[in-house]
Amino acid sequence: MRGQGMDRRRFLGSSGQAAAGVMVMASSGATLMIAADGAWAMALKTLDGHQGQVLLGAVRTMYPHAALSDRYYAQVVEALDQDAGADAATAELLKSGVADLDQAIPVPWLDLSEGHREQALRSIEATPFFQALRGKTVTTLYNNERVWQAFGYEGPSFDDGGYLDRGFDDLAWLPEPPEEASPTMEL
Repeated sequence: MRGQGMDRRRFLGSSGQAAAGVMVMASSGATLMIAADGAWAMALKTLDGHQGQVLLGAVRTMYPHAALSDRYYAQVVEALDQDAGADAATAELLKSGVADLDQAIPVPWLDLSEGHREQALRSIEATPFFQALRGKTVTTLYNNERVWQAFGYEGPSFDDGGYLDRGFDDLAWLPEPPEEASPTMEL
């Protein structure tokens, strides 16, 4: 059965990627990316499915958090797609950046191991593409209140009077410091 379709090795490899990845469908001018488990979906209007998958993998590799599902990284890709739709230069930057990642190592980005993905990203970290990914990920991923919950961050406290009366000295996991570590100030 060798010449007829897919061999066992390719089948196992592609089915493993599908189970851990996303499904991509094109319809009515948009690309729909759906998590294999159906937990999230997003529509890309400017970027194609391959570009979306590469960007999703890139931002996860740049900012890996085992506690976060791909849905939060997909929100970053969706924000990048919106930026690309609003500005042709950004669209070109993202599209050419994905092409550069695919060519950074002589294996397509989506087929790279995690170590080789990191190596490919390190090779382009001084580029505007990398900096655009970094900036959008920081502002989109870490400004998400659900991500804060996953990290145990309670959110900003300015509306509650600041941190002084809201857990500033709530360090139950550290031993009490000696008295001389916090001398009193004379006014």
